Amino acid sequence: VQLQASGGGLVQAGGSLRLSCAASRTIFDFRDMGWYRQAPGKQRELVADITSGGSTNYADSVKGRFTISRDNTKNTVYLQMSSLKPEDTAVYYCNAVAWIGRTGYWGQGTLVTVSS
Repeated sequence: VQLQASGGGLVQAGGSLRLSCAASRTIFDFRDMGWYRQAPGKQRELVADITSGGSTNYADSVKGRFTISRDNTKNTVYLQMSSLKPEDTAVYYCNAVAWIGRTGYWGQGTLVTVSS
């Protein structure tokens, strides 16, 4: 399984970005998909995830600003990020958890930099 993350970049505070995570196979194979982030010197943390049934979960720090969604026809999960803050600066990683064995997969990460 390959997860191809894209969409990162440099944006000013208050701006928006949309991250994409394209899976190499149908995302119906995954019970859950999500985005994590890791800032320099910090642990990787969950940003948002979405189940195969469409239920979503967000970190408190991004509630109301970020939206996770999935397009089953494109095998892609998106993270729409708005009202970005400098503290959102991090490498963002896509994650998928398979139904079988609950095996976890990671994408390569995409860097988001928010300037003040």
